[in-house]
Amino acid sequence: MFDFFWNLGSFIVALGILITAHEYGHFWVARRCGIKVERFSIGFGKTLWRKIGKDGTEYVIAMLPLGGYVKMLDERVEDVPDELKDQAFNRKTVWQRIAVVSAGPIANFLFAIVALYIMYMIGVSSLKPVIDTTRVNTPAAQIQLQEPMQIVSVSGQKVRNWEEVNLALVSHIGGTELDISLMPLSLSAQNTSAQEQTQVTTYQLDIRNWQFDPDKESPITAMGLGIYRPGIEPIIALVTKGSAAEMAGLALGDEILEINRQPYQDWNGFVDVIQTSADKDVELTVLRENKQKTIIVTPQAQTNANGETIGVVGVSPTQIDWPESMRFQLEYGIVDSFTAAADKTWQLVVVSFKMIGKLFTGDVSVKNLSGPISIAQGAGTSADYGLVYFLGFIALISVNLGIINLMPLPVLDGGHLLYYFIEVITGKPVPEKVQDIGFRFGAAMLLLLMSVALFNDFSRL
Repeated sequence: MFDFFWNLGSFIVALGILITAHEYGHFWVARRCGIKVERFSIGFGKTLWRKIGKDGTEYVIAMLPLGGYVKMLDERVEDVPDELKDQAFNRKTVWQRIAVVSAGPIANFLFAIVALYIMYMIGVSSLKPVIDTTRVNTPAAQIQLQEPMQIVSVSGQKVRNWEEVNLALVSHIGGTELDISLMPLSLSAQNTSAQEQTQVTTYQLDIRNWQFDPDKESPITAMGLGIYRPGIEPIIALVTKGSAAEMAGLALGDEILEINRQPYQDWNGFVDVIQTSADKDVELTVLRENKQKTIIVTPQAQTNANGETIGVVGVSPTQIDWPESMRFQLEYGIVDSFTAAADKTWQLVVVSFKMIGKLFTGDVSVKNLSGPISIAQGAGTSADYGLVYFLGFIALISVNLGIINLMPLPVLDGGHLLYYFIEVITGKPVPEKVQDIGFRFGAAMLLLLMSVALFNDFSRL
């Protein structure tokens, strides 16, 4: 229950910030163009708070935080007194109207830069993207590894952590090939740039048949790249309350020595035995306070994502710390943070546009669409990790909000811009009847997209 309210609160905060940024863009430019703004509303529905400003604008916070609007004086909507007609939106030049409408999405892009700027100023704890295995029957199967290797670039784009690798791989969905450049981790730790040029190996991967299900795996694992992880010690670090392990008497600090009277080999082997022993007794020999103890545990039967019945005991091992050579702080100074933030925002814009295009071409499944439930879960999870990760999350959502609003659907900002650019070309406004038909079509399309996104959200619960 706590998770629900935490996610909900994080969602409201995140969406409230993004909607305010978007609507303030419209509001600010409208005022600069001499347009009278009657209402500035964050949210829809019942008014929770309102105030009339000195400028005569009504400022409102409403109950449903799923959007907002800026109501401007407009003769097409209501009767306007003669003395105020010069402040009506419809009386402004087409370029002023374009400026007002485009200001919302632009504000979202600018907000993303600000959020990322703060994030880079604070600094982000990161891990170098290191792989130690590749999986057969995947594009990465041709990569031969003799030692852990760091990914230094994807198709010429430099990558420094797993987030950047993920973003670079996603941008190639639906493509035919990509290049991945690797460097030995041992050399990377020395920071010897002269040696880097001679030790980097580039592989060209065939990705024509590369696909992945975002509900089951990441682009990284679907590509066949085995993420390097530190070793695991068979010392129990977590016992889930109410689990089979707790009922059997396993305790924190127990070291697993034997499984069914066979010496412990590795954690994967232990997991295999447990998963194939649903509702069956498993004999464990553990070391507790320098004394061996035999414990019989009966894994509880559960159904996994593939519909298979597996055994679960509810314990986690002790994870060895990541080597210092693989950890780094991604942060910049006052000036460089702005450059990095602007560059990252541009990358997000480009990748987002590519993904939308691939949705229409069929290269990306509509299963990738996410709605408010997924956004709420993402907001809650990122907030759990701290301010830095929350800033990165809302920057991503802000970019996507800006791009979605630029889609040429008449009910969105992009649809209005389409009409205004037609007016620029033809020299006359698009007929009201055509606009009305367009708005109906746009509303239907938007409702369809939202329905698909919500369906995906519920199917992931």
